[in-house]
Amino acid sequence: MLALVAIVALLALPAAAEPPTGGAFMPGVSLAGVRLGMTPAEVRAAWGGRHGVCRDCRQRTWYFNERPFQPEGAGVVFARGRVVHAFTVWQPEGWTTPEGLALGDDAGQIGAVYGELAHEDCGDYVALVEDGPAARSAFYAYEDEVWGFGLVAPGRSPCL
Repeated sequence: MLALVAIVALLALPAAAEPPTGGAFMPGVSLAGVRLGMTPAEVRAAWGGRHGVCRDCRQRTWYFNERPFQPEGAGVVFARGRVVHAFTVWQPEGWTTPEGLALGDDAGQIGAVYGELAHEDCGDYVALVEDGPAARSAFYAYEDEVWGFGLVAPGRSPCL
């Protein structure tokens, strides 16, 4: 699945503004300022207009690569014109939580910081999920490292 995300990110069409770089993941709240329920215009206002559009995704998905044609960055999925999933792509540098968890940390740090979380198998990686009243917070682990963060609408899968 990570390979698919990388391919989709590489197929994303580059444009011209600055994407989120080294953002803050506020579990249950936002990913670098993007919140669930935001419109495409609100996402562009938060992250700029430079994004690619996934050609093969079931739902409208935008990728904001830190550098054109490189897979690191962030993305959003829309349903009915609103963000239902915001996520990092390929362990971009500088992303952290207020509690100090950072991408690249040992995956065991997720439990040390957030306690026991539900595990969802996403194929090549696992999502450790904390369910909240308004959002699901996903901590993605791959090869024993914290690989990504995600904010997901309740009832939706955290897997990409």
